[in-house]
Amino acid sequence: MKSLKPILSFLIFTVVIAIPPLLLKYLDGGDMLVPGFWGIFFFMSAVTLLIIVFVLAVQKKNSEMYAQAFLGATTFKLLVCLFFVLIFLRKTHPDKLFFVVDFMYIYFLNTVFEIYGLLRNLRNQNSR
Repeated sequence: MKSLKPILSFLIFTVVIAIPPLLLKYLDGGDMLVPGFWGIFFFMSAVTLLIIVFVLAVQKKNSEMYAQAFLGATTFKLLVCLFFVLIFLRKTHPDKLFFVVDFMYIYFLNTVFEIYGLLRNLRNQNSR
C-alpha cells in the first residue's frame, strides 16, 4: 500500500506538467512545441514511472540496496534518454532551440519529482 502513494503522486504530477504544454498548444498555436512533443513526454514519463516502481520494489525486497538501486536507476534513465534524443534527432529535424527547451522541461521536471519523491520515501524509512 505504501508503494501506491508515490505512484499516484507521480500520475497526478504528470497530469499537472502536461497542462502548460496543452495550454500553449491551444492558446498560442503550439509553435514552441516540437513535432513529436507528446511522444517525448509519454516516453520520459513512462521511463520515470518504471524507475519509481523499480526502486520501490528494491526497497521492499532489500532496503539496504535502496541507495544503489536509486543511483543505478537514475543513471539508466539518463542513458536511455540520451539514446532517445539521439534517435529522435536523427529521425526528425526539429528547431534546435525549441527541442532543447521542450526536452529540458520534461526531463528536469520528471527527474526533480523522481529525486524528491524517492528521497522523501527514503527519509521516511530512516526515521522508523
